[in-house]
Amino acid sequence: MDLTRFSFGYIFITPMRPPCKKTVKFDPKYKRFLPEGCPKAKLDSIQISREEAEALRLKDVEDLDQTQAAGKMGISQSTFQRLLSSGHKKVAQALILGKEICIENNN
Repeated sequence: MDLTRFSFGYIFITPMRPPCKKTVKFDPKYKRFLPEGCPKAKLDSIQISREEAEALRLKDVEDLDQTQAAGKMGISQSTFQRLLSSGHKKVAQALILGKEICIENNN
């Protein structure tokens, strides 16, 4: 156990849990989406992980409920909800602010 000493006592630092293995069956044909009419040199991009893209696909395209979608990915509902919320936020930012969307290629 790691202890860090401060003037008011000890603080226990717990080790981080390793990330769980997520099942991703989605291999996107297109990995980049650009807003029309924007010079590419001035374009900012937003990175979306394959896990976030898979969560978006299962919930919004396949129309599964969160329990079913989390089960297909082999993760908890709370983890699925975090991925889904993060993906929705990134896509919304790209659409509203005119940014490129890039799906990460982390196999």
